[in-house]
Amino acid sequence: DEPCFALPMGSAYDENVLGKLVLLRHGQSTWNELNLFTGWHDVPLSAQGEQEAAAAGPTMAAAGLVFDVAHTSLLTRAVMTCHLALSGMGQVWLPVNRTWLLNERHYGALQGLDKKETTERHGEELTYIWRRSFDVPPPPVDTSSPEHPVNDRRYRLLDPSLLPGTECLKDVVARVLPYWNDSIVPQLRDNQTVLVTAHGNSLRALVMHLEGISQADIAELNIPTGAPKRYTFNDDMSVASAEYLGDVAAIEAAAAAVAKQASA
Repeated sequence: DEPCFALPMGSAYDENVLGKLVLLRHGQSTWNELNLFTGWHDVPLSAQGEQEAAAAGPTMAAAGLVFDVAHTSLLTRAVMTCHLALSGMGQVWLPVNRTWLLNERHYGALQGLDKKETTERHGEELTYIWRRSFDVPPPPVDTSSPEHPVNDRRYRLLDPSLLPGTECLKDVVARVLPYWNDSIVPQLRDNQTVLVTAHGNSLRALVMHLEGISQADIAELNIPTGAPKRYTFNDDMSVASAEYLGDVAAIEAAAAAVAKQASA
């Protein structure tokens, strides 16, 4: 049987709510582990990240979830997290849609830099603005840089003008929400159960929309790695319920680790 949901965010629980959505941030990556700005740079999961991804599958299965479709970015850490989680549910065969529109935010010239050293070099205030403001991007890279996606084969079929040299969260919202509306909402309206495995900032963009978080407040939202968050919806696609799945203490510890990294 389906377990009880968390307390509804809006109206009372309705048995006729639409399909379910689960958001899953990829497990810890090797550059997360080193406290480096990662962005669109493609890095693998760390050993801890692999464990987080593998553990997410049984957690979702224990909550009674059976998925109809999954979505990921084009970055290995999200692709592998999705694969490991679905493998742990016996659903590795599931159709998976991969899109650059769910990629992490591009950190421009900050990609590959140590976060603490960047703060020491540029000052805490400016670094915080680059990292957490809604509409101020870091300095860009040009198309000659190996950090520019025009030099990455996975984007070879895209119009180069679409590929960013840097992004702020506002830019991420602008690419994530059309994909949400065009690709994911129709599946939820069709009563499908949908898994989205992505990144801290692409998921922050989506959560900002789903939960009505302001531009000022979104700066303080930290999404833990490897912790599935389940949503249900009313007929108008407003959120009926939202909750993290799994051990509460472990989820809180994971969120605290993300917050600590953000302040390093």
